Amino acid sequence: MTVAADERVARVGMARRLLIRPELGAVVGLVVVFVFFAAQSPVFRSPDGIANWLDPAATLGIMAVAVALLMIGGEFDLSAGVLTGTSGLILVTLATRFGFNVWPAMLVGLVVALAVGLANGLVVTRTRLPSFIVTLGTFLMLQGVNLGVTKAITGTVQVSGLRRAEGFEVANAVFAGTIDVGGTSFRVAILWWIVVTAVATWVLMRSRAGNWIFAVGGNEQAARAVGVPAARTKIALFMTTAFAAWLVGSILALRYTSVQANIGIGQEFIYIIAAVIGGCLLTGGYGSAIGAAIGAVIFGMADKGIVFLGWDADWFKFFLGAMLLLATLANRLVRRYAEEVRH
Repeated sequence: MTVAADERVARVGMARRLLIRPELGAVVGLVVVFVFFAAQSPVFRSPDGIANWLDPAATLGIMAVAVALLMIGGEFDLSAGVLTGTSGLILVTLATRFGFNVWPAMLVGLVVALAVGLANGLVVTRTRLPSFIVTLGTFLMLQGVNLGVTKAITGTVQVSGLRRAEGFEVANAVFAGTIDVGGTSFRVAILWWIVVTAVATWVLMRSRAGNWIFAVGGNEQAARAVGVPAARTKIALFMTTAFAAWLVGSILALRYTSVQANIGIGQEFIYIIAAVIGGCLLTGGYGSAIGAAIGAVIFGMADKGIVFLGWDADWFKFFLGAMLLLATLANRLVRRYAEEVRH
């Protein structure tokens, strides 16, 4: 006897599967932006040019991917940008002012960053306050600590001299060095970005934790009703964002060997923009890590492409705003189409 197929599990064609992917708009934007700048600047499309715009895309991409996971889980972290500065300041201060080897100094920075992420997660889940308010408070506190402690220790708003610290050479090679590909030097940070994106994609698409992230972002109450550990999932997401901030802060500190106390301030909005361009919804429950990574590439191409064309750098802000609006509209249309296909 032949059993009729249930229409709820009917196959969706390849074309439709591609059309409902959250990163679709980002891919289209990537192609458009690349063609636009490549057509006008030979330097932009050269190997050296590609290495040039992949550099800012890498550090932004690491953060954008982590922020995307958190946004899919239905939360925001406005302290992510300033936390990169906190992590870098801890590393450079301990290594240059207190004689720490670079590696233990990085470990202390990691512990502090994870503690901040844990605190954010606990306050959000225990009090049910909006994460926007909680992490805005954390942002302001960290900003004050970064400036106050740095001035108290150094008398200025900068800590420098990391190059002379023990363990610097190896740590610099691992986190902030370069690799030669076909005669062109690419930053090691690009490899870290690829690894972070790959792991985040696997977690979202292939693990139980990924199901939990989408569930708590889509409907937290329903997720709790079916046994999803919503609080633990959200705390883990805040700690993931904190880990990414530590990684980026360490990369930048090792690259420049000094840190300004105000570094990272304002970057949290760039991370969110990259995630939204990549397909994340501000309401949660939808998005992808790959999309956020693509959003970071678009940022890198625009950042350097404007310079290559000799334009005023102020146009970059206009570009970001336009991309944010277009991406939000595209995400809304893709989401609506996806819901129609599934129903």
